[in-house]
Amino acid sequence: MRVLLVGEYSLLHNSLKEGLLELGHEVVLIGNKDGFRKYPLDYNYEPKYLNFKVLTIPRKIIYRLFKFDFAGLETGFRFFLFLPKLQNFDVVQFINEASVKTTSGFELYLMKKLCSANKKAFMLSTGIDYSTLTYYIENPSKKSILQPYFTNPKEDKEFKAFYAYLSKSHSKIHDFIKAKFNGIIATDFDYVEANSKNPKYSGFIPCPVNIKKLISEELVIARKIIIFLGISKWSYHQKGILFFEKALDIIQKKYSDKVEIIIANTIPYPVYIELYNKAHILLDQAYSCDQGYNALEAMAKGKVVFTGAESEFMEYYKISERVCINALPDVDYLVDELSFLIENPTEITAIGKRARAFIEKEHDYIKVAQQYLDVWKNF
Repeated sequence: MRVLLVGEYSLLHNSLKEGLLELGHEVVLIGNKDGFRKYPLDYNYEPKYLNFKVLTIPRKIIYRLFKFDFAGLETGFRFFLFLPKLQNFDVVQFINEASVKTTSGFELYLMKKLCSANKKAFMLSTGIDYSTLTYYIENPSKKSILQPYFTNPKEDKEFKAFYAYLSKSHSKIHDFIKAKFNGIIATDFDYVEANSKNPKYSGFIPCPVNIKKLISEELVIARKIIIFLGISKWSYHQKGILFFEKALDIIQKKYSDKVEIIIANTIPYPVYIELYNKAHILLDQAYSCDQGYNALEAMAKGKVVFTGAESEFMEYYKISERVCINALPDVDYLVDELSFLIENPTEITAIGKRARAFIEKEHDYIKVAQQYLDVWKNF
């Protein structure tokens, strides 16, 4: 089978590609390297000329005045130039509703071109899209990354970009997907309910993780328990970082002789990985029902991760013993969970082992790639 993967998001499509290649299929991945993350790609369409430093200030001025970024146009144009190479695939799969990240009109045009030039089209529901955003708004009590905005609308700066998915221009993309695509696949439980009633919904497939690349070592606690919190200023409220920070302040005072706390704020990715590799415990996010890619990679390395692990996750996988800690936007709860682990270090080792075993069983990139093949064939 010839497969075209469009867009990248936290190595999801890269890991899927690696699994498909192992199974003997031909795969092409076109995407954006995402700045410092430097995702491996076959074709890279990220803007080149409008990323020059000399153009940064004019771009910012134009964006502030007209809310328009010309880099999006260059992105779309660079993607357009690849179209002759993106034909005659059995399946084309988009990472989400805005895979190219150009203007809505250009995005729809490119999507139509790809659909007409290839046999089947699928979309992943991962991150925010029209259906997910609508569902979160209609169900504000549902645990989601939008809950901080509902609680404090003043923090709208971080969430403004989401609402572009409800615009008239973007809704045309959503309507086209509903009308012309073969299927929509949810990548974790944060997106299942939002898409389950869509006639094009073709099920849930867990994220693929290349376990050969992620080495797991038993968590040895020589002197202090190391707790790591990685912060991105672009998703500070979405991930509930404030609750983790407050909890860590209390833990530092309570167990100063037993813990080492590392907090990294919007640092280059290689530095981030180096620091996070030292940790026994990783604080990921407090507003999710399932694990994102960052959490899955840490679990594959045998770390104890505070992330999403709500009842639907536990029930689906029939988990009786914790493979991660279900994080909540509740300081007292986080302090209690961290305190228990600090006072019972053998539990840290035990959860770390179960985390690795869970990833091997449910997220192995080759097994997951086969699940995708099955869905693509049947829809």
